[in-house]
Amino acid sequence: MTRDELASFIDHTLLRPEAARDEIIKLCREAAEFGFASACVNPVWVRTAAEVLEGCRPVTCSVIGFPLGASTVMPREAMAAIADGAGELDMVIPVGLLKSGMDREVSATIGAVVEASSGVPVKVIIETCLLTDSEKVRACRIAMESGASWVKTSTGFSSGGATVEDVRLMREAVSDRLGVKASGGIRTLEDALGMLAAGAGRLGCSRSVQIVRSIEE
Repeated sequence: MTRDELASFIDHTLLRPEAARDEIIKLCREAAEFGFASACVNPVWVRTAAEVLEGCRPVTCSVIGFPLGASTVMPREAMAAIADGAGELDMVIPVGLLKSGMDREVSATIGAVVEASSGVPVKVIIETCLLTDSEKVRACRIAMESGASWVKTSTGFSSGGATVEDVRLMREAVSDRLGVKASGGIRTLEDALGMLAAGAGRLGCSRSVQIVRSIEE
């Protein structure tokens, strides 16, 4: 795999709450330089990111309901992010509702964000480290039935990140109907290639530049 090919799978990500404007601009410029799929930022920085990336290949990705998934205003967050220039949305599933067996409410939450997104792809973060395998499969199927475009492993802000085993499980749960994004703890080229081999179609990374530069060309 070439650097360009690997870069095309990566959402170049900076979601630290203390990240300053200069860091966001640097992230976006790196996304454009290396040809990453997107620059993923918190909602407060979407407009800045979209301005820096205007006319460039990477899209601006915003997180919604991040990092807990416990928000009741995610559709409004989605509409605001899109108005500011977001071209993709990564929303966090309401984990507590899922673990309570409230699948209908989980589906309604996802569906409302999908509807508010007006065709912008929605990736649903299921936070695998907090779920049993059966709950992971259930979450993936709810996301699929609710109109999501992708399922995603993790926020990177909880007790664990992506694993090869979870990516395989999620890939099987959604077959080819949805994409699978691995995120959280992907720090090396070996990590990245392992996730792709397991079935991920997108990677959320903060060490994106170091990872792609480790490919010898």
